[in-house]
Amino acid sequence: MIVSRGVARSSPPRGATASLVTTTHGTSAAHVLADAVDLAHVAITDDPFAERRGESGVGFHNAIVARWPLQQVRSHALPRADGTAGHRRALSAVLDTPHGDWPVISTHLDHRFDESGVRQMQAEALLHVVADVRGDPDTALPAVVGGDCNAVPDSDEIRLLTGRRAGPVRNLVLSDCWEQVGDGPGHTWRADNPYQAATAWPNRRLDYVFVSWPRPKPLGNPVRAWLAGVEPVDGMVPSDHAAVVVDLHT
Repeated sequence: MIVSRGVARSSPPRGATASLVTTTHGTSAAHVLADAVDLAHVAITDDPFAERRGESGVGFHNAIVARWPLQQVRSHALPRADGTAGHRRALSAVLDTPHGDWPVISTHLDHRFDESGVRQMQAEALLHVVADVRGDPDTALPAVVGGDCNAVPDSDEIRLLTGRRAGPVRNLVLSDCWEQVGDGPGHTWRADNPYQAATAWPNRRLDYVFVSWPRPKPLGNPVRAWLAGVEPVDGMVPSDHAAVVVDLHT
C-alpha cells in the first residue's frame, strides 16, 4: 500500500511517500508517521532552507517510510523557473522487498496556479529520475511515484507524465493509479477540509500515485485506490490534503 500525504488507518501499510513533512528541532514528522503505522525504515530529503530557519528549528522535507530496508537513497533538486536547482525535491530509494528491488520516489512540485511552466520543467526532471532508478522495464518491478503535483489531471504537466503529450524519456510514461481504479473524482484539495475554508479553488485532484510503464504485467498494476485523512480523527484532520492510498499487484 502506498500513501501520498497523510496516514492510512484502514490496514497496515507496506510503504508510504509524503510530499511534505516537517522536522522540529530534530524530530521528523516522517518518523512519527512511521512509528504510528509500524514502519521501520525512513528517509527524508535535505532541508533546502536550513540556513534560514534560525531558532525555529522547523525543516521542510519529502519522505519515504517503508516496512523494508531503503537502499540507494538520493535527494534530487528540481528546477526553478530559470532552470537552476530550486528548493523542490524528488526523493528516490530502492526498497529491498521480498518481491525484489522496488524503486520508490516521493516528490512535491511548485504550488502556484500560474506556475504550470515550472511544473512542466519539474515533471521532465522527475521522469529522468524515474529513468535513472527503475530497472529493466521488461522484467523488473516498476517504479512507484507518489506526491503532491499541485496540478489537475488535464494540466500539461500531468499530461506530460502520463504520456498524453511527448515526454523527455523514450519508452517511459507513468500510469495514474486513481484514473485506473479510483472511484469518483478523487479530490485531495477539498472544500470540506477545515484548512481550506477560504481556499480560492477547492475540490481538485492534486495528489497522485503513479506506476512506471512499461512494466511486466501484472506487476505493479493498481488493484484499488481510495482516499484517507478525509474525516477528522480526535477532532483533527491530519493534513490540508487528503491522502491517496493504492494497493498494487505483486
